[in-house]
Amino acid sequence: MKNLESVNQKAQLYRDYTAQNLSNLVKIPSPCGNEERVISALEQMCSDAGFDEVRVDGLGNLIGRVGKGTRVIVFDAHVDTVGPGDLGQWRKDPYSGEIADDAVHGRGSVDQKGGAASMVTAARILKELRYNGMFSIYFTFTVLEEDCEGLCWNYIIEEQEVRPEFAVITEPTNLGIYRGHRGRMEMELDFPGVSSHGSAPQRGDNAIYKGSRAALAVCELNHLLAEDPFLGRGTVTVTRITSDSPSLCSVPDRCSLHLDRRLTWGETIDSAVKEVSKAAGGEAKITVPEFNEKSYTGVRFPQKAYFPTWKIAEDHVLVQAGVGTFQSLFQKEPERGKWVFSTNGVSICGTHKIPAIGFGPGDERGAHAPNEKVPVAHLQSASAFYALFPYVLEEAL
Repeated sequence: MKNLESVNQKAQLYRDYTAQNLSNLVKIPSPCGNEERVISALEQMCSDAGFDEVRVDGLGNLIGRVGKGTRVIVFDAHVDTVGPGDLGQWRKDPYSGEIADDAVHGRGSVDQKGGAASMVTAARILKELRYNGMFSIYFTFTVLEEDCEGLCWNYIIEEQEVRPEFAVITEPTNLGIYRGHRGRMEMELDFPGVSSHGSAPQRGDNAIYKGSRAALAVCELNHLLAEDPFLGRGTVTVTRITSDSPSLCSVPDRCSLHLDRRLTWGETIDSAVKEVSKAAGGEAKITVPEFNEKSYTGVRFPQKAYFPTWKIAEDHVLVQAGVGTFQSLFQKEPERGKWVFSTNGVSICGTHKIPAIGFGPGDERGAHAPNEKVPVAHLQSASAFYALFPYVLEEAL
């Protein structure tokens, strides 16, 4: 295998470099919409690593490139994170970035700055190997994923006109090869009522009772949804109930439910709305909310809260190249699977039909959880995988 030994040696050589870069990234809090400082740090890392091109787009995504081939492949990592939650549940400062017990600790180490740090190392390796193959290899460090996954890639493809032929999503897979996940959408159900004095509820029409009946119907609907052999069953659950009334001694004249709907293969925004409408008895006004928050650059790029399901076939050349890369590097078969949660793949593959696989350091069970950490060995393995993968894919095409 071309460059296999060199890639392995360099990934080992840069093991501490990768871990220290990740530590530095974890030390920079980067909640969704406030990624400017971490993007700036990554921009410097990419420049120091020798990227051929480094730029920040209008939304605030950092886009780096190695190589100048006619075909385009991308490695993607989002760099925003959720907050730390209850600090009492953390054994270490969530932003310490401490390197201890052969792991890097802190918020974002798994989800998913570990992938970002490994990508920087992979690019450095490719530059040192003087990569001049068929690909322009893009490394994207994207924003706003935690609140609206895929929006960043809709912006890159539709506004920046960077459209890869293949993609590798570096969300945590525990070093397995993933090839899809369920989609998701949000729904708001609004129920009107008529207020009256609480002492005479029969004069009014209680919106909470309508919403409560619908919530129980949604609970039953959850057991009746479609199932896919690979992706599993669709799900739906009520995640919030709100109501309004003239006072706390008045019958409420409005009730609203917020639903989280996970979509398996074949389910769409239209089919999901119809199912919920039928379950709710047709009483609700159903809307799909829109994300319209500013990025840290001040740009708005509105998107409905609908994130399409995606998967690619196990025999797809991209999957097989991923498996071949893993086998060459680690002399064993990779675990193969899918994510439980949602990723930027909803845009890359779900909306824009660009074949994608996942391979990333860390266990996804650590995402959004206290005491998040990623093994340093995973960072080394991921950086080797990303550096070797373009060579393997080129041979497979």
